[in-house]
Amino acid sequence: MIVPLTRQKFEQLIPLIATGPQYKYYWGKFPDFLQRLLISVVAVAVVFVIKVVLRVDFGGIIFLLGLIGALYWLWGPVFWASMRNVKSRRCKYSGFLRGRVLDYWIAEELMGKQETVDNKGDLVIVENREKRIHLEIGDDTGFTAEYKAPLRSAYKVIARGQRAELLVMSNRPDLSSIDEISDIYIPSRDLWVSDYPSIRRDFFTEVSSRLRRDEEDERPRRRRRRVER
Repeated sequence: MIVPLTRQKFEQLIPLIATGPQYKYYWGKFPDFLQRLLISVVAVAVVFVIKVVLRVDFGGIIFLLGLIGALYWLWGPVFWASMRNVKSRRCKYSGFLRGRVLDYWIAEELMGKQETVDNKGDLVIVENREKRIHLEIGDDTGFTAEYKAPLRSAYKVIARGQRAELLVMSNRPDLSSIDEISDIYIPSRDLWVSDYPSIRRDFFTEVSSRLRRDEEDERPRRRRRRVER
């Protein structure tokens, strides 16, 4: 079942500016930090050459650009996470999907290749592979979606038939065509299956709890209707 959400609620779930978990995701590992730091050093060097060697003076503009470039290692994750959020927010409509885990499986995926040289001086290509879990989620209407994420030990508790909840995004008012989906929440285990933490999880669990309460309140009404008939 897909419950349509208002634009206001959608923008609360997917913020414009990066959240803490999103910043952490794009902060990455130590090599990612070194790459950003190198970009910052190059930016400072370029500004130095323009300002000192070429003696080009644009007032405070060059200094400002140099300062921004020097701090790229710090603000870079905010920028890239915010750009990813903007991409999701371009979808005009959204809905809250309450379905179940139809199937899941684990597969190795090629994440990249790296060229190196062995002890004999021969060129060796090293493949970087990662185990990822694939989840197929569906509901009673026939809707299905597949989501994949890096494998975690916490995912051992996932089983077929478990209730699964996620945010779906579309550019059609009736949500008949889904353009993007969020990470997946399994309420019975209070577990998130996630690659990139695309949504505000505190808001999402609040919406989830409210919908469950509404469903529980609706059940007695349905029973009364059947009795009256």
